[in-house]
Amino acid sequence: MGKHQKRISVPNSWQISKKSNKWITSARPGPHNQQQSIPLAVVLRDMLGVVDNRAEAKRILSEGKILVDGIVRKDLRFPVGLLDVVSFPLENVAYRVLLDRKGRLMLHKLDDINANKLCRIDDKTTIKGGAVQLNLNDGTNIIGSNDYKAKDSIILSLPGKEVVKHIKYEVGNLALIVGGKHTGETGTIKEINTVRSSKHNTVSISGAYDFETVEDYVVVIGEDEPEIKLGGEVVE
Repeated sequence: MGKHQKRISVPNSWQISKKSNKWITSARPGPHNQQQSIPLAVVLRDMLGVVDNRAEAKRILSEGKILVDGIVRKDLRFPVGLLDVVSFPLENVAYRVLLDRKGRLMLHKLDDINANKLCRIDDKTTIKGGAVQLNLNDGTNIIGSNDYKAKDSIILSLPGKEVVKHIKYEVGNLALIVGGKHTGETGTIKEINTVRSSKHNTVSISGAYDFETVEDYVVVIGEDEPEIKLGGEVVE
């Protein structure tokens, strides 16, 4: 993929005007899939409005003023994705990337510039030496133990990515839905339905109303209370 793509062809998760200009910066292949990520340049210009054009975005990034998950990012095309934390240390401001009810990426302003990050464990593998490696939804791999299971969530400190808390994927815990027609909704896991076939496992969620969704769309976010901020000021 080139450095630019036509606006009309961008994913529906990007909250941008598709007819104001013909071209827009494309996302570089990275830790997030295309549907749930957006280039850093587009975040700065189109979502936050902190720059007016690509040249200004390039300059501010080259000065090392923008952090994603606690790491300085200077690439205009770096894909900022679901649950990432974008911070501006000089302005003492940070945002978490979430999805609204229409599946569009949005930024939630955080109260703490040093906020932790929530990640889902997509898989785990055994590596050389018998150590257990946890493969997270944002492409990060960390060393863990067999106490962690796939679909569990962990809270990581930033930028060190040390495990602060472990949230199990089990009945009774709170979940955020990140796909399907219930995207952006939250509720309590009522039942986990394991299907012994090629079909997807499903999860029954209890909230404002009860519904069922595909297991891959469920991210555990807490036990009695969410471990991440879901309300407050939203930048769309």
